[in-house]
Amino acid sequence: MAMPINVTSTSNNMDTLSRNELIHFINEILQLNFTKVEQMCSGDAYCQMLHKLWPKAVALKKVKFGAKQEHIYISNWKVLQDAFKKLHIDKEVPIQRLVKGRFQDNFEFLQWFYKFYTINDSGENDEYDAVAARGGAGVTTTPAARVPARTKPAANRKAPSAAAVSPVKKSGSSADVKRLEEQVNDLLVAVEGLEKERDFYFNKLRDIEVFCQEKDEDEVFHPFVTQILEVLYATEDGFGPAEGEGEEEQEEEEEEEQEEY
Repeated sequence: MAMPINVTSTSNNMDTLSRNELIHFINEILQLNFTKVEQMCSGDAYCQMLHKLWPKAVALKKVKFGAKQEHIYISNWKVLQDAFKKLHIDKEVPIQRLVKGRFQDNFEFLQWFYKFYTINDSGENDEYDAVAARGGAGVTTTPAARVPARTKPAANRKAPSAAAVSPVKKSGSSADVKRLEEQVNDLLVAVEGLEKERDFYFNKLRDIEVFCQEKDEDEVFHPFVTQILEVLYATEDGFGPAEGEGEEEQEEEEEEEQEEY
């Protein structure tokens, strides 16, 4: 059994994949339908990903797929920890933080695991049957819904008459409604995850902006701070503040200066 290549988590060697790309990476290999990073807190997916590369090192029968309780999550993570010890994988597993299901903790660990997995995947186990390996447990993938193409509205298009509208077939209509409801729910979950990710990075950038503004008057830091602020405030064609937004901010700053005087 070939020993794994260890990966150290640093900003220089970590691929900056988005949340959606990482979830797609897991779903594609394990044939699952995770919708957000927080679901990785159960630990079962990591156990099976490692099992794909080193089947003899992971006690997959001890893993509880589709678990909903924190104490079972912990049990799954301990299976992963045992496998790490067997394989001499030099990576701390912060179980108590991961099982809480917070986005940032799970996002950072998933980023590391993606890098670790891609470096160690030799392609020898590409025929791995993930569903069979876990005995059909867990939620398998469902076919992705096609997004209807947008059509330009016709200038003189008339509304169809009542006689021209074909009646909806009763057979299978309830199944179609259920399928559409599931798709809507999946989209809502995805949007919620994207909003959390957006807010997280926005707050980080805001902290950097405040720090730079505090150091801007220092002659030593001024040239460096100026370059950082230029990057933060740079915009691309077609992307920028809403019309009038900059003027409102400028007026607020002038009012604050007048109040100080």
